Amino acid sequence: MTETEGKTAKERVRHDFLALAASQEALRFGTFTLKSGRESPYFFNAGAFSSGKAMAGLGRAYAASAQDLGVAFDVVFGPAYKGIPIATAMATALAEHHGQEVGLAYNRKEAKDHGEGGQLVGAALAGQRVLLVDDVITAGTAIREVLPLLEAAGAQLVAVLTALDRQERGAEGTRSAVQMLEAELQVPVRAIVTLDHILDWLATENQLGEQAALAAYRARYGASA
Repeated sequence: MTETEGKTAKERVRHDFLALAASQEALRFGTFTLKSGRESPYFFNAGAFSSGKAMAGLGRAYAASAQDLGVAFDVVFGPAYKGIPIATAMATALAEHHGQEVGLAYNRKEAKDHGEGGQLVGAALAGQRVLLVDDVITAGTAIREVLPLLEAAGAQLVAVLTALDRQERGAEGTRSAVQMLEAELQVPVRAIVTLDHILDWLATENQLGEQAALAAYRARYGASA
């Protein structure tokens, strides 16, 4: 039996995504200093998905995970900058692999004062249900920055989907950035994989040293359930 045989569809998506992320060095293990000052035994960087094949795989993972949200949406929105290629790859995968045609939109960091102008690019958002996608929520800054743009455009945010939930509590309490953002926005905030999924994957890959390091980090900094 191969590694993916006997797995559920969700488990296969997570397994394939983590294998792809590791192969592209988007998921790395070692010692990394985070913006918070914490030393982390792992690091995730969606910018490492830097080829057509890798982006196609990334798009398929987002598209499959979006199917499991149980939330209807009309437009995929990617906040600048990393969210833009993610949203593009995801919308393409939805059309090619799931027969789902959705709009694609994103924002500029600065408003354009010529041509079509404005900060929003792509599908019209007025009256549309928007699924916002990004890589990892650290503090939710990029997402909060685009919320006024979506509201002004008449869009309805229905969910947020990211690549990874670090399940790590913030400095101010026991909840994670994802938990705090979900409570603030009152919409589902989900991820393709979580730290717990990485721990399970490391066990199947027999990377027990890395698994032990991540488990210790989870025990020290993990958010409450």
